[in-house]
Amino acid sequence: MSFVVVIPARFSSTRLPGKPLADIHGKPMIQWVVEQAQKSSALRVVVATDDARIEAALADCEVEVCLTSPHHDSGTERLAEVVELLGLAENDIVVNVQGDEPLLPPALVDQVAHLLAASPAPMATLCTQIDTLDELQDPNVVKVVQSAQGLALYFSRSMLPFDRDGMATGQPDLSQCRRHIGIYAYRAGFIRRYLALPVSPLEQLEKLEQLRVLWHGESIAIANACERPQPGVDTPADLDAVRRQLASA
Repeated sequence: MSFVVVIPARFSSTRLPGKPLADIHGKPMIQWVVEQAQKSSALRVVVATDDARIEAALADCEVEVCLTSPHHDSGTERLAEVVELLGLAENDIVVNVQGDEPLLPPALVDQVAHLLAASPAPMATLCTQIDTLDELQDPNVVKVVQSAQGLALYFSRSMLPFDRDGMATGQPDLSQCRRHIGIYAYRAGFIRRYLALPVSPLEQLEKLEQLRVLWHGESIAIANACERPQPGVDTPADLDAVRRQLASA
């Protein structure tokens, strides 16, 4: 089995402008992400960016860079443009790695690609155990519930599932509570189909793009991550935390 990793890297960021080029011990953050992805079994690693500054920052890295339109509304739209630019076949597997995950374990890249290859679903993703009530109640933590067949049933920013009896006593059962990890594998043909799907009301309410897939009756394979990932970088505080962690590694 072979697969391609695509890393969307948008220069603009509301909370952390120029995020992909943020310095982490002498290297831009996007380079750390690329190097983690290159440790996986991917046949190719491609950065999809709308900014020549990101392309220039990666000039000394052995990575493909695709300059894409600056007018995309989502990373999935940027991913779809890359699928066309690379001329990928319908059943080629594409793993979408976020450009703000400098600590992403390479094992997760391989895991999500193999999960999709073994599934009839057109898309796959990963999750990890939620261990605390604070995490379960945090709207910035995306929760997911899954079926016995290993398919995602729903994603939400709300508590999911809700343990009615446990919450009444202040001690909910967290054994079925999972945090979604934002790494996806797609069949290239499905990325093309996805863009033709109308935006769903659930997606608009939750601000979760993956709900469009479930709304339209498509399935998403999901599994517990083989390794718990570290948080990505959304804010200056996150960036400082990553710098500290890598300094002590």
